[in-house]
Parts: sequence; structure tokens; C-alpha cells
Amino acid sequence: MAKANEDTYPDGSYKYFWTPTSDIPLDDFLSKYKPSMVENDGTKPWIWVSKGGKTSSSVTAVDELTALEESSQILKDITNQIENIKNDSSIPLRSNKKTGAKSKKEVREELQRDAQGKFREIAQKHNYLCGKWLMFASGEKVDLIWSSLATSLISGPLASTDAFCAKVATTPRNANPNHQHVLCLYLPDVYDKNAVLKVMKILLRNHGFSLSGVKSDLYTLLGIDSKHPSGIPSTIWKNKDLMDDTEMKTLKDAYFVDLKEGKTANAQSTSQIDDASDKKPADVLTLPINKSKPKKKQKDIFASDDEEDDEEQQRRAELAQKKKATATSTKRSNTSDEDSEHEQEKPKRKASRRA
Repeated sequence: MAKANEDTYPDGSYKYFWTPTSDIPLDDFLSKYKPSMVENDGTKPWIWVSKGGKTSSSVTAVDELTALEESSQILKDITNQIENIKNDSSIPLRSNKKTGAKSKKEVREELQRDAQGKFREIAQKHNYLCGKWLMFASGEKVDLIWSSLATSLISGPLASTDAFCAKVATTPRNANPNHQHVLCLYLPDVYDKNAVLKVMKILLRNHGFSLSGVKSDLYTLLGIDSKHPSGIPSTIWKNKDLMDDTEMKTLKDAYFVDLKEGKTANAQSTSQIDDASDKKPADVLTLPINKSKPKKKQKDIFASDDEEDDEEQQRRAELAQKKKATATSTKRSNTSDEDSEHEQEKPKRKASRRA
């Protein structure tokens, strides 16, 4: 079992915890307390950012304790059964279709699924439903990723979701060069698949994050991780449980295309981002094209087509007369042909420049 509840909010004296009522603006808070620069001496393991107000499902201390006690007993029983399976010679290593015998692996997985179902029932009975999306970031990228996540939660696409809080691990004193920082984005009910999926799409499409699944706070409190002897999966939702690989790749690719084109979508709501995807490129491209159009004489919108033809003929006649006055008689014919060709080419060039 975990020694302490890592998901418990810090008290008001913890300076690495930001809410909308904090004295410092969020941008300044993120610049001042960067996870790559804050060293964990045992007293500051996390940097937190919260929407404020509702912080989690309304679980009471009594319900939390009861849920923990019930789940702990189940976990203990399952862990013992899993261990016994290893030493049970009556359970074959491979399944047998003829006899219907299940393999050790199949028996273990059946027990693990049964335990997961029981944990869910306990969580729902005691309203202990809170949990988080898990992400990891290297020391080189963690500041940027954390800032993007926190800003999105407060004033960006994530602000319109059920997500209410985020945290990032600070840097251990003796961190190795390949140290990974864990980031958590909290939801009040991780068994609400639609709410979880909505957040997932934003994390992929609007942030391009790499996700590691959704973990229940109850699992954290029980100490269930990837190395737990029970073998129970540490997350209640794996990425593939919510979305296929093709859709995930499509969403992330779209984010990086926007990033390459210089679009800034993180501070907008999901609907605004969809609109920007449709409208922004046209706005950006129209401006320089209009500026590059060659200037031309303003047309009189009330002039007739005949009047415009007369003006054009007069202009050409004056131009031809000037050239005839300066050209020799032997070049008049050639000059006239060249002028005619020149006049025919001009509109084409203008049309080309306007395209």
C-alpha cells in the first residue's frame, strides 16, 4: 500500500500550488516555478495548477477510508491467488482446447479482470471516482509541456472539460540524464468514458502529447503500479481501450501540421480551434496576395463598356503616334508590330501577377 496519498491537494501554505485566487498571474507562476528548475528536497515533490472550486468527486474521509480497506483486502487475496497459480502444477502452461483447460496466463488474467471489476464497484459505491491522465516528459521538454498543459486547463481547450487540476513532478536531487517527469491531469470520474475521451482528443489534437493511460486515485492509494505482484494493470484505461492507433495518429499529425504552419490554438476553445482550422489559412494567405496586386486605375463603376473601349483606343493611338515620331521610316512597320505584341502581352502579365 502507498505510504501517502500523492493525490491529496497541498494546503494553502504550499507555494508551488496555483489557483485563480493566487496573488501571482499564472504566466508568472509558470515562469517562476519550472519543474526542471525546482529541486525536490522531499518537501516539494509536485507543482500544482487548479481551476479552483470543485477539486474532486465529493468523497468523504470516511468513504475514502472504507473504500481503501475493502479494496486492500481484495488486492491481498488476488495477489495471493496469483502467486499460488505459479506453483499450481494442475494448471498447465498452455491451454488445451480439447479438455477446456485454461493456461496459467488465462487464469491470472481472469482473476485480474475480476479484481478490476470489484475495484470499480467499490469506487462507485463510495464515490471514490477521481483519477488522472498520465503523461511523461524529459527534463529538456518538461517546462514547455507543463506550461502548455497548465495554460490549457485554465484558459485553453481543456478549460471546457471536466478536468479540474494538473500537477507535474519536480526534479529529484540526484536525477539521471534520462529522468522522466510525470504529469497528471485530474478528472472527477475516470469511469466516465465520454469525459475521459473528450480530454484525450484535446491532449492529442491540441497539444500533441504522448499519453500513458488513465489511473484511478484508488489504484494509486493501493500502490498498484506496473511492478505490483498481482499483475493487475496499473491503469483502468489504456489508450487503445479508448481510441485506435490510426485515429490517435491522425489527431497528433494534425497538431504538428498546425504547429509547422505557425498556428496558435492552445488558448482557444475546442470549437474555436475547429473554426480556426477552416478560416485562419484563408485569412493569412489573402493579406499578402492583395498587397502584391499591381495598382491600376480605378474604374468608374457607372461607366459603360463603350466608354471604356473608347478610352483604350485613344490611349493606344497616342502611344503609337509618339513612337512613329521618333522612329525612322524603315523601322515603322517593325515598331508597329512590336507595339502591337507588347500591348497584347501586358494584360497577360497583369493577369499572371494577379493569379
